[in-house]
Amino acid sequence: MNKTLQLGDRDLLPPEIIPFLASYNLIGQLLSQSIIESAIASITCTIEETSHALEQFCQYWDLNSEEKIQSWRLRYGLTQEQLELFATRKLRVEKFKQLTWGHQLESYFLKYKRRFDKVIYSLIRIENREIANEIFFRITEGEQSFSELAREYSQGPEAQTSGIIGPVELGSMTPNFAQLLCTSQVGVVQAPMPFGESWVIVRVEKFLTAQLDDFMRQRLLQENFETWFQQQLNQLSPEEKTWMGINTKPAQVQEVNAA
Repeated sequence: MNKTLQLGDRDLLPPEIIPFLASYNLIGQLLSQSIIESAIASITCTIEETSHALEQFCQYWDLNSEEKIQSWRLRYGLTQEQLELFATRKLRVEKFKQLTWGHQLESYFLKYKRRFDKVIYSLIRIENREIANEIFFRITEGEQSFSELAREYSQGPEAQTSGIIGPVELGSMTPNFAQLLCTSQVGVVQAPMPFGESWVIVRVEKFLTAQLDDFMRQRLLQENFETWFQQQLNQLSPEEKTWMGINTKPAQVQEVNAA
């Protein structure tokens, strides 16, 4: 078995590999992958799944003959079993997600459904309160349309879309603004309200209810996986966290001397 790591025209001996990885700041990536590898160690694939994964792997790396496959495997010092594990890694990660969180997706979705719901709304934002009130009056009295006034007066990027924004997930908004939209009736123009340093006039155009379809299931599995992974990072030693680029120092509190 080859006892060196070939990188281009350079051969790295085992004692050189870790310093080499450290010099390119790759230790953190190695640690993160080892966390995942430990989690999926007990996940297995069927013979058919392994065969399909190997076929896709060889196509990707242009290993179109048994000779090329063996040469590639020997170059990186992999046994056939290790090659199969490498080829099926992505599938085993997906199986791990499904086995760990698949049974609770419906309850998770229902718990957080509101932040997945989307809304389309019209918006005009103005810094001057008097002008905002005047615009609101023109809309409610039918003197000018919302879209026309948005193009003319709104002081944000929505001016380029006639005031229309969305569809936007409620979970991506600030809680206060999401609450404002959720409590608004579709088609009803809301009177100017202070928001940050501006006054906003809002009209909800349409609510789009989130569905627990295949795309959403994959998204929720990934969210749970990322939460789990962050928890694993929090359990690392201070030295390992340093390699991962995680700040382990407590926030410094600056003392303010009285004048």
